[in-house]
Amino acid sequence: MARAALAAVLVIVASACGDAQPSQSNRRSASPGASTGAAGSSRPAGSPDPITELAAAARAEGTLTTIGLPHDWCGYGDALETFSSRYGITVHELNQDAGFADQVKAIRTSKDAPGPDAPDVVDIGRSFAAKAKTDKLLAPYKVATWASIPPATKDPSGYWTGDYFGVLAFETNASAIANPPADWADLLDPDQSLLLALSGDPRVSDQAIQTVYAAALANGGSLTNPQAGLTYFQKLHKAGRLSPRIADSGSIDAGITPITVRWTYNGFAHRDQTAGNPEIDVTIPASGRLGSYYVQAISAFAPHPNAARLWLEFLYSDDGQGVWLKGHCLPVRLDDLLANDAIPADVLAEVPDVEGTVFPTLDQLNAASTLITSRWNAVVGADIK
Repeated sequence: MARAALAAVLVIVASACGDAQPSQSNRRSASPGASTGAAGSSRPAGSPDPITELAAAARAEGTLTTIGLPHDWCGYGDALETFSSRYGITVHELNQDAGFADQVKAIRTSKDAPGPDAPDVVDIGRSFAAKAKTDKLLAPYKVATWASIPPATKDPSGYWTGDYFGVLAFETNASAIANPPADWADLLDPDQSLLLALSGDPRVSDQAIQTVYAAALANGGSLTNPQAGLTYFQKLHKAGRLSPRIADSGSIDAGITPITVRWTYNGFAHRDQTAGNPEIDVTIPASGRLGSYYVQAISAFAPHPNAARLWLEFLYSDDGQGVWLKGHCLPVRLDDLLANDAIPADVLAEVPDVEGTVFPTLDQLNAASTLITSRWNAVVGADIK
C-alpha cells in the first residue's frame, strides 16, 4: 500500500507542475551503485568512480560549512555525524536556527569575502531558492541519483533540488479527545464537539495559510480555487468550532488547543517528544491532502565546493534519504527507495499513507496565499492570535 501511495504522490507532483515522470526502470538505474557520474551522466566501464574522486577532493578541503540545521530536525544530527565520520571532514556549523532568509543573506553578505561564516550549502524553501538562483547566488550541481528525483521537484539545471516533504495533518491530543478527526468534515459534524485551533494567524502564517488551502481541496476547491477554504472556515467559525488561540505544543499537551493542523514532520516529532504523555495522534485527512517540500542548494561562493557537492551526494544516496525518513521527513526519492526495497521494515512501518497528496506550483501557492490573507477578515472574520 505504501508503495502505491508514494508512486501516486510523485506522479501528482509531476502533473501539478507540468513535467513528465521518468520511468521506474530509469529511476532504478540512477541508484548510488549504478554507473553514473556526479552530474548524472554515464561513465565507461573501468573509468574512475567520480564519487571516490569527489570524496578525495572534499577531504583535501577538509571542512564543510552548514547553516540552519538543528540536530533534532529531520535527523540532521545523525546526518552530520555520519557524513563527518565517513569522509573524515570537519563540519563547521553556523546558526542552527537560521531561517530561510537568514541562510540566503549569509551567502549574499559573504560572497565578496568568503570566510568562516560563509556557508557552503543551504536548506531552504522553494521560493527562496528560486530568488537566490535569479540573484546568481547558487551553483548548479546534479547528484548521481538525479534521474530518480521527480522532475517537478528540482530545478532543470540543478541550481536547487527538492530534498524532503511533509503533508498537512491533524495533530490531536488523543488523551483529551476520544475520537480524533480523520477528515475535514468531522470538524463540522453536529454529533461531534471538536474545536480546531490553527497553528498560526492565517493572515501571516504560512502553515496556517496552507491549512486553509488544504481545506479548500477537501470542500470543492482546487489548487487554482482556494476560495472554498475560506468558506469552510467561515462555517467553522459560525458553528463555534474555530478557536481564537494559536496552537503550540504546550497548549496541545495541556488540552487547551487539543486539535490543530501541522506538517507531518512537526506532528510526528511532537508525538515522539511526549512519548505517550499525552498521547498524540497524527492523522493525514482522507481528503484535501496538501504537501510541501524543502530544497537543497550550494552557494555559488562556497569556500569548500567539493565538500558541498559530496554533502549533497550523501543526502541523496539511499543512506542519506534514510536518515531523513527516520527523522519523519519524507525524502524526495521515497518512491525509488520503495521500488528497490531499500527501506528497513521497521522504518517502513512508520511511513504514513500519503496517497492523493498534491503539491502546488509556486505560482499557485502565491496566488492562494494572496487570496487567503487578503480575504480572511471579510469572509471568516475570526481574529486568530
